[in-house]
Amino acid sequence: MGIVQQDGSRRATTALPSKSPLQARPEIAILGAGIGGLALAIGMIRRGVAVTIYEAAEEFSAVGAGIGFGPNALNSIDLLDPRFRQMYEAAATANERPEFEHSVFDALYAEEGFGEKRGWKRGLVGAPYFFRSSAHRKDLLQIMTELIPEGVVKFNKRAKSIHQSNNNVTIAFDDGQTITVDALIGCDGVKGATRGLVLGKTHPEQVAPTYCNMYIYRGIIPMKDCKEVLGQHAGDAKWFMRKDQGVAIYPIQKGAAENFVFFVNDHKGWTGPPVAIPRTKEEMREDLAGFDERLLKLLDWAQPLQWPTYHHPKTHTYFKGRICLLGDVAHATTPHQAAGASQGLEDAVVLSRLLAAVQNPDELDAAFRVYDRIRRPRAQRVAQTSYEAGVMYSWNDPNFGDDMQKIVDNANERLHWIWQHDLKGDADNAEAEFLQMTRGSEKSSTVVTVNGSGMKHKL
Repeated sequence: MGIVQQDGSRRATTALPSKSPLQARPEIAILGAGIGGLALAIGMIRRGVAVTIYEAAEEFSAVGAGIGFGPNALNSIDLLDPRFRQMYEAAATANERPEFEHSVFDALYAEEGFGEKRGWKRGLVGAPYFFRSSAHRKDLLQIMTELIPEGVVKFNKRAKSIHQSNNNVTIAFDDGQTITVDALIGCDGVKGATRGLVLGKTHPEQVAPTYCNMYIYRGIIPMKDCKEVLGQHAGDAKWFMRKDQGVAIYPIQKGAAENFVFFVNDHKGWTGPPVAIPRTKEEMREDLAGFDERLLKLLDWAQPLQWPTYHHPKTHTYFKGRICLLGDVAHATTPHQAAGASQGLEDAVVLSRLLAAVQNPDELDAAFRVYDRIRRPRAQRVAQTSYEAGVMYSWNDPNFGDDMQKIVDNANERLHWIWQHDLKGDADNAEAEFLQMTRGSEKSSTVVTVNGSGMKHKL
């Protein structure tokens, strides 16, 4: 698809006509059809902005299995498209027992007896306004694709080269197609190529993802089997901790199954390529010696793989010229605050709002500049504090050690700023700042007002 230009390349045709009567709206492509890329497309399409997503894979990926949504994530999907929130809640899974309704997890010891010998029975982490919910990645992607018209996502589109000029981006794909667009939004994941295009010349040390000194084993166990293995500890989100290791487990698929992830600190470093490597059940059991036998039994349902984990603790900028980063390629984080996916959703809310306000390609720089200023400090803080939480949960923070009560107390304080963030205020402020930069104060002065909390909101 596309218009053939004089040089033989094709200029991408967008999937939907814009609602705007303006004739110069920029043509925008998204690279990557993960949660971040789909979320951005949902927000753009709802606001009448045409877009095409190019995805290297043959189909949507279900790697990762379970995804938890906190209050900020639910707020994000509501702002992207109210139908998204409704569809997600219909598919989401809560904790089984009412006493765990407001708990993101119950902290227990991973040792034999789960801490009973220490007198430890329960360590709930959550808040009265928090309602535990999670979904299988496959189900979440299915919901998102239902909100995107057919033809918007192009599969088997692996970028072979990306070239940026002063006013456009040209992408050559492995299948021989070449497109030229006004802007490219990189949503291509933690190891995405677009990160190097944004940071490679000025901050080359920040391009490659940083190994978190942690690898994981994971799997999904049917709830019936999980109850046989864990008894009363099945059905609700738990985090079993010990020195350098732990396992998180939580219900998915409307309570039909549980997702589990074993975390192992790796003080030697990852010497192989940044991909999962095969591991037998026996090797995993040996690696996890010291866990309660009930937890080791979960390995019967584990995938026979060991995944290294990576993050982006530092990112100097989220854009360069006409290429902008969103989601994991910008700020990949460890899973210890269950906030990685939500940061991509927050990115999508702010950037889709800005792109809807852009009237011509010359305004893209201002839109990306505002997006970077609004989103980068918060997203990078989430990445940093998530890593710090992982250090604490693996008993490597000298301020907490293995004192579970101190760990739980800290966990109950460290998440509020993530969950209760005023994302609508961010989006309103972003649009107001963008209009001020591009069209002057007379255009933006009627856009915002200040409420009693001091936050700006659109009139």
